[in-house]
Amino acid sequence: MATSILQPATPPPPTSHVLLTYPAPYVILVTINRERAMNSIPFAGHTEMGQVFDWFDREPNLRVAIITGAGKKAFCAGQDLIELGKIRAGEIEKDVAKQRHPLSGFGGLSRRSGKKPIIAAVNGFALGGGFEIVLGCDMVVASPTATFGLPEALRGIFAAAGGPPRLVRNIGLPLASEMALTGRPITAQRAKELNLVNRIAPSQGTVVEEALKLANEIAAISPDAAIVTRAALKEAWEHGSVERATQLVIE
Repeated sequence: MATSILQPATPPPPTSHVLLTYPAPYVILVTINRERAMNSIPFAGHTEMGQVFDWFDREPNLRVAIITGAGKKAFCAGQDLIELGKIRAGEIEKDVAKQRHPLSGFGGLSRRSGKKPIIAAVNGFALGGGFEIVLGCDMVVASPTATFGLPEALRGIFAAAGGPPRLVRNIGLPLASEMALTGRPITAQRAKELNLVNRIAPSQGTVVEEALKLANEIAAISPDAAIVTRAALKEAWEHGSVERATQLVIE
């Protein structure tokens, strides 16, 4: 995959937990680059990713982002529980200010407003915060082997990054309750049936390729049209006001 088709006009923020590449004009691919840790995200990673997506919104040479996970097994397994355990055991110095998600949420995405569209290319399991990232994206392309779930209740904790209310908005209270209270994951096919997924890639290895097809379609339209249209869609989805969404476009 090419990495230098179109370079940004401004330098990206420094990264150590994600890999940034540019597979097509106006498109950035953000890869959670922690395969050995199932692409779980440490606290520093949330801040880093929030900075990346803030920069993406400002960068004039970028119009669409794709987020995926390194490797074949995991999109994102959620919070780095090994790091969290060390913090609680006192093995890592506690710094409360650094143990918070940015305002844009888990991975800088679960509560993001933003301006530009982001596509999740779910290459494996998306659990806990990983699923909350998916729910915060505008579109989702899944591997046929992908799974989605909120297992927090099984661990005696709860999903607090905005996932449950977004899940209710997407699939309704009964089905969202079943997922969140049983912790049972669902397959890519079931997720598509529930309108949580736009497309299922032909294979695990083509999920980014399929997401890129969608990204290229969006990148080809007017960037202003994409931003305004997305804002209207988000307004209607977040607040349920068709009239307010219509007025937003007019303004």
